[in-house]
Amino acid sequence: MIPNDPIMLLSFINMKLRDEYGNLDALAEGLDISTSELETIVQKLKDVGYTYNAELNKFA
Repeated sequence: MIPNDPIMLLSFINMKLRDEYGNLDALAEGLDISTSELETIVQKLKDVGYTYNAELNKFA
């Protein structure tokens, strides 16, 4: 289950990116997340000041 709280979501997504997935597309496929769900996650993290850094493969 993907957390709803933005800070818990940040931690969860960054952990998955660090430990299991090489990029956001792989994460979405691995967690069976649709494009619109992924966009919602990215926006939710952006709303609390975090953006995806592809080079580092994490939200920072």
